[in-house]
Amino acid sequence: MKFSSILFLISLLILSGMDCAAQTQSYGIGFESFEVVQDKRTGLDLSPEGPVCFDGDFELSFELSFLRNKKTYFGYIVRVIGDDRQNIDLIYDNSSVNQDHFKLIIGEQFSPVAFDFRGDNLFSKWNRITLRFQKKQRQITVIYGNRSFSQPVKYAAKGCYKILFGANQYKEFRTTDVPPMKIRHVELRENGRLAYNWPLNETEGVKASERIRRRSALAANPVWIRKLHYEWKLLETVTLKGYVRVGFDEKGSNVFLVAEDSLVRFSLAGNRLTPMPYRSGKQPVYVDNQVLFDSRRNRLYNVFLNEKQVSAFDTASRSWDKSNIAPQAKTYYLHANKFLSPADSSIYLLGGYGHLAYKKEVQRYHLPSGTWQQVPLQDSLFAPRYLAALGATRTGAYVIGGYGSSTGQQMLNPRNWYDLLYFDRAERKFTKMYELEVPKEDFVFGNSMIINEKDSSYYALIFPKHRYSSELQLIRGSLTRPEYTRVGSKIPYQFVDIESFVDLYYDKANERFVAVTLYRDANLQTKAAIYSLHAPPLETIDPGAASTANAAGGGLWIIGAVIGGLALVYWLYRYMPGQLGKQKATKAPVVGPVQVEEASLAADSGALAHEEEVAEKAVPYKSCILLFGNLQLYDEHGNEITKQFSPLVKELFLVILLYSIRGDGISSEKLKELLWFDKPSESARNNRSVNIAKLKAILDKMRHCQVSKETGYWKINIDYDKIDVDYIHYLSLIGNKKLLTKETITELASITRRGNFLANVEYEWLDSFKSEISNEIVDAYLRYAASVKVSDDAEFLVNLANNVFHFDPVNEEAMILKCKALAYLGKHSLAKTTFENFAREYNRIYGEDFRKDMPEVLHS
Repeated sequence: MKFSSILFLISLLILSGMDCAAQTQSYGIGFESFEVVQDKRTGLDLSPEGPVCFDGDFELSFELSFLRNKKTYFGYIVRVIGDDRQNIDLIYDNSSVNQDHFKLIIGEQFSPVAFDFRGDNLFSKWNRITLRFQKKQRQITVIYGNRSFSQPVKYAAKGCYKILFGANQYKEFRTTDVPPMKIRHVELRENGRLAYNWPLNETEGVKASERIRRRSALAANPVWIRKLHYEWKLLETVTLKGYVRVGFDEKGSNVFLVAEDSLVRFSLAGNRLTPMPYRSGKQPVYVDNQVLFDSRRNRLYNVFLNEKQVSAFDTASRSWDKSNIAPQAKTYYLHANKFLSPADSSIYLLGGYGHLAYKKEVQRYHLPSGTWQQVPLQDSLFAPRYLAALGATRTGAYVIGGYGSSTGQQMLNPRNWYDLLYFDRAERKFTKMYELEVPKEDFVFGNSMIINEKDSSYYALIFPKHRYSSELQLIRGSLTRPEYTRVGSKIPYQFVDIESFVDLYYDKANERFVAVTLYRDANLQTKAAIYSLHAPPLETIDPGAASTANAAGGGLWIIGAVIGGLALVYWLYRYMPGQLGKQKATKAPVVGPVQVEEASLAADSGALAHEEEVAEKAVPYKSCILLFGNLQLYDEHGNEITKQFSPLVKELFLVILLYSIRGDGISSEKLKELLWFDKPSESARNNRSVNIAKLKAILDKMRHCQVSKETGYWKINIDYDKIDVDYIHYLSLIGNKKLLTKETITELASITRRGNFLANVEYEWLDSFKSEISNEIVDAYLRYAASVKVSDDAEFLVNLANNVFHFDPVNEEAMILKCKALAYLGKHSLAKTTFENFAREYNRIYGEDFRKDMPEVLHS
């Protein structure tokens, strides 16, 4: 057999095992942290029946990941207690402003070397850590990823150890400080041989089985990860008067429940319910209304299908722009599907049911003009239906299943549909992808499905409509093949056509599915229930699957190594004949004291933007539009093209760009009002045409950035995957101030350190933009500062206050914050200087003395 054929066969073997290996991602133990009281925090004792004793060298290894969006990241990862006298601890300490948060403690001394994992790895993947206890060499070596360092240790005499992860109540070593983490695959090796192995693939109980010596570990308040990927968790229930409709803010991770009297926002990250009474009076909610959230405009839309109206809710003012929408003689579009299309600033609504008829219309509401249109279709593939699922893409939407009839009449042979269709928005036509096999028990779909075009898959909720006491089941299906798999547990669901509704969302920030059920009872009150399920969802909760998969995964690594070796041999044989066996031998690397690569960056731990400054020097600007500081545009080759703007073309560019980002573009009439208000209409039109042509010629050099007027409004269309716009990045960070973290504050600082928004440009129409952005930035910094104790992160808060001063040099809150932080750090003279400079600037601006003295500031 040829060598290449052998490689091909082995490759097939690896591919056949990949599905099994994927299962290894969804098990382990999660640790409850500072979000709960001390008694409810999680701990894991590997030796509840007594210490584990080792005569020779031994090592402890485990895989670690952190949970996202938690308020505090601090505490003990693991404590190794030798002979009840000596503690060797690995902790995570986020009080340091540099990147090195993992620290080793021996007794009461910190190791001189700290470390961290690169980028987002700590949250996005499992990371292996090994503690190698080298008794003969009298040192401990910490291995993390492909790096390591060693530290001298004088070990306890007997060599018997308690090993405790997270919180514990063991003698004088007790602690309740535990970071929000998850661990799995814990191993103990003695003299290189595996002695104990705890996979941590349990789903319930407090005992964690050990494979080799059957020595179970004991967990306190465990959160079994495998269970989170199978069982839906009820997060919240709320009851509201009348009909209720639901929408989802993907960027902010918020569920919105819209009722007649008020809106209720549920924060998935904070697990918090916030009622928001309307300031604009009651908002009608009818039986067939639909709700969508527009993340670009930060608006919530209440869509009245039958009345052909759309009302928009401003979360800042808590007001609807339309409140008196009277009900019309009902056609009804119950359980219609909907999606928001940013490409043409429109809301699309498909199908529905009402008055004994199923609907097949595709309706379009154009947001800028406020006009409705029934979309003329180029085909008849979309049969009348309701209770289908829809998942939007950039160019259209997939629609699957439903219930209806070919004629649309309920009396004429109604049936379940199992076809998958694709609606092309631009072509205005449907394409049939396939049809599912008819199941043993018919089912219909929840209103939305989650599309993953990268792997051509979807997720959707199904349920039988012929039962009142029904159940929702999540399925994972293919966009290209007529197949699906049931995943996760079932959700109880009471179904009555006009009283029930269910929708499915995906919370990217927290990597979980969210299902919301609505049911209006006989008292005309709607009960809303919000559930979540961690991704990826599992087909079964059987713990044996993880063990099998783990073994298979290990085997795949071996096979992969074999393939790599065979491929190298084949390459040398094919392309370098005669060279085999002539390579010089190299010594294996010695594990010893290795400095963490980022240590040099930690020298100035108080510099909030230091890392970004280094990055800016190293990476030249390419394909970007910078609006903070001086206006700058760079093409894909790194050439700055800003200087090609004339003053008028520059203003034209900025006004169209900002109106495009913050809305749907700008009309010709508004352009005349802002730029050519002193000219007659004909002259203004000629000026506009000439300068638009100049602007197009300049932007052509950028590529992926064009001026258009497709919707009747002047817009600048930008492919944000190809061109970076710092203002867009800013908007994504500032979108939900309550969810700002230290990481996002640092990112925000990296943007705003270039200067104020369009600092070198002054236009009267721009003042409102500048003022709003400055206020947002200051508010974001101070909101974050209010959530952090000075003692937790004093140096970071000093630099945060300095960033506030860039935008508001006499901000009293920032001055107080900086003075307190400096005083806590023992820098009292700097605190006094800060106060005096502030008082001097205050007097210069307001013409009066600041009325507080230094002691009042420090004790306020």
